[in-house]
Amino acid sequence: MTGRGEATTGTVRRRPSRHSAKEEALWTRTVLGRDGRPLDLLTARFDQHRYAPHTHDEFTIGVSVGGSELIGYRGGHIRTGPGSIVVLAPGEMHTGGPAACDGYAYRALYAEPSLLREGAVGGLPHFREPLLDDPGLAAALRAAHTELSVCPDPLEAESRLPWLLAALTRRHSTARPDRDEVPGAARIADAVRDRLAGELQDPPSLASLATDLGLSRYQLLRAFRTATGIPPYAWLAQHRVNRARRLLESGLRPAEVAGLVGFADQAHLTRWFRRVLGVTPAAYRASVLPFPPQPPPPPLSPSLDPFR
Repeated sequence: MTGRGEATTGTVRRRPSRHSAKEEALWTRTVLGRDGRPLDLLTARFDQHRYAPHTHDEFTIGVSVGGSELIGYRGGHIRTGPGSIVVLAPGEMHTGGPAACDGYAYRALYAEPSLLREGAVGGLPHFREPLLDDPGLAAALRAAHTELSVCPDPLEAESRLPWLLAALTRRHSTARPDRDEVPGAARIADAVRDRLAGELQDPPSLASLATDLGLSRYQLLRAFRTATGIPPYAWLAQHRVNRARRLLESGLRPAEVAGLVGFADQAHLTRWFRRVLGVTPAAYRASVLPFPPQPPPPPLSPSLDPFR
């Protein structure tokens, strides 16, 4: 749960196997909001690979999804198991390799230290225990990692990852949590919705919106969730689906509609359309468009006309 490799913005890179078909590492890079900082995501499955001792400038946050890894860290060893969370601090030397013959699999992200300060008061958070047992947070981190690896949408990444990293810091580090209540949550949510709806195809970053409102990004996320019950990217996706419905009803095809409402492509539109309405855009379009006019039948020949 350690290594890093070159990543390409918005793409996935596969590294070839050295030992078996199960030796692989898939890298994805997303950005946190429009023009935001990049963040790398790693999906790895190894049978035999062992990392050499090394460090990272970022926090390494990983979720074990299969097998067991033995990580050398702070003079001791960490043994992971499915569902466990591992947090490795910046600058800390560590290694990693299989703890058993069935290898190990994990999802990891590499977060700049400033991301883990959000939602907390004070300096860099310290995690006394690098191995954490938090099934709910592990499941949420894994889900976000999986979905952003497939579609690294900037607003979705900025809505989900800082929020989950703040939860990690607040629950498991020595940092003092920031206040939960944000006065004027409904007003803040209205302002954010207006901006997102007004810039549908290229929404502003939450960091810039927070600055305009005199808030931290965590406070903006807290206020928006308090007022609406969902994060900003989910609200925007539903708003885009509603706009897409009108365009599909006008006769446009899903491939045309996706870009007009701000989805990355037709697959992105389809994923959210099914989540919100339960059907694909193509099926919805087919069900709401009027039947095309049928040409009149050809006239009967005189010999077949019963009225002659």
